Amino acid sequence: MAKRDYYEVLEVGKNASVEEIKKAYRKKAIQYHPDKNPGDKAAEEKFKEAAEAYDVLSNEQKRQRYDRFGHAGFEGASQGGGFSGGMSMDDIFAQFGDLFGGHFSSFTGGFGSSSRGHAVQRGSDLRVKVRLNLKEIATGVEKKIKVRKYVSCSKCHGSGAENDKAVATCQTCKGSGYVIHVTNTFLGQMQTQSICHACQGSGKTITKKCPACSGEGVIQAEEVITLNIPAGVGEGMQFSMRGKGNAARRGGIPGDLLVLIEEEKHPELLRDENDLVYNLLLTIPQATLGDSVEVPTINGRVKVKIEPGTQPGKILRLRNQGLPSVNSYGTGDLLVNVNVYIPEKLSSSEKEKMKAMAVSENFKPNQSAKERIFSKFNDLLT
Repeated sequence: MAKRDYYEVLEVGKNASVEEIKKAYRKKAIQYHPDKNPGDKAAEEKFKEAAEAYDVLSNEQKRQRYDRFGHAGFEGASQGGGFSGGMSMDDIFAQFGDLFGGHFSSFTGGFGSSSRGHAVQRGSDLRVKVRLNLKEIATGVEKKIKVRKYVSCSKCHGSGAENDKAVATCQTCKGSGYVIHVTNTFLGQMQTQSICHACQGSGKTITKKCPACSGEGVIQAEEVITLNIPAGVGEGMQFSMRGKGNAARRGGIPGDLLVLIEEEKHPELLRDENDLVYNLLLTIPQATLGDSVEVPTINGRVKVKIEPGTQPGKILRLRNQGLPSVNSYGTGDLLVNVNVYIPEKLSSSEKEKMKAMAVSENFKPNQSAKERIFSKFNDLLT
């Protein structure tokens, strides 16, 4: 099923501020929270949909990418190497729980006591750049990259403890992962809840640290990641691979890998969105008498017929010889822009021939040619 527009999901305008987006998301999250709608799969999906929309629209870079490319800017991701993929409930509670005064909790008892357990830490995101040539952009490509990052410690399986017995209940929060603060105000006592800093919300402390990771639960290592880059991507487009960033301390949720596309310049072809442009330079005899010339395409060189009397500035269009749309909405064209080379130096005999041609009426611009040039010039000014 096609995804709904993120602005529509949160019921905000495209010019909505971050605060307006946050307020709209909080309203939706409360409305469709699993604790308020137990066993309601439709409400759970709307809860996830709202969180996904907020994740994109509350982030300036992601929002710009979405406004430019739509859902296609985040498509195709999975753990296996594509881009994007839905948010899990753990992701949502870990990332956005602080919007509700500490964490999501049971609606039957207000926001005072958690029904979701301990806070989950999230690893940091990683950013990499991938350079692609036009051939790779035209067909899509699989790239393998080596990334140095934090991974879960294999010795302690990410717990940070030497063994199972080296873990104790945190005495600061009594194992809840959260601490409650009471503040006196003119309205009376206000109770707020925040993550326990002693255990970072895990509810446990380590009595004996893992010697391999010094209790962090993560170590630095290199990982080879496969990127399946779809056809039609462009310079500056950014995709995310969920869960392929740095591992979180002590068994949390890993961050994302953000992939920035860089486009290599082609020696002969220029890109104009999905169209490609080639500047063809003809000699005066070729333009006057006609010819058959070769022009480059992404898949090799092809022959193009030049009709006699071809004028400078004429555009020859080769259908479907451009780049595919990342949204799979068709393929661009190759536009051959015709120019005519005027010699800078001539021999004496060549000058005499040119003078002879200059007096011929056929070498003088007619009214039709003048109107055509004027029209093009007028288009440039307007």
